Amino acid sequence: MSTNAKVDYQTEKGGYYKVLIGLLLLTTITFIQPSMFLTDATFVVQLLIGLIKALIILFYYMHLKGETLIGWTVSFAVFIVLFFFTIVIYDVQNFQFVDESHISSEATSAGSPTAGHHSSHSDTTSEHTSAASHEATHSEH
Repeated sequence: MSTNAKVDYQTEKGGYYKVLIGLLLLTTITFIQPSMFLTDATFVVQLLIGLIKALIILFYYMHLKGETLIGWTVSFAVFIVLFFFTIVIYDVQNFQFVDESHISSEATSAGSPTAGHHSSHSDTTSEHTSAASHEATHSEH
């Protein structure tokens, strides 16, 4: 087998410049989008722009556009992650023990009763110290 493959580097360089210009345009859209258009869906649009930029970088700069095995491997990994995220989201939405949970109970979200206790305790401590200093001043006279 011969390794004398003819590669036109000028064509490849032109392709890299096109990809670079595309990435710069997507970056510009990333900065302009929150104030100009689709302001109600900024988070989703920003994620999609980031995904497109990541795929362009993967395919062209990391030379993965001709690889098939890595494409299937990445697709499978993304499927597994989305599958488990779906399970977690479903579980969180159908949480049965909301009243018994320490995280989501109203007592902890409204403020703990110990917070008032600590603040009143510090007030009484300052009253005791000021009374003691007042008595010390009177005993000197």
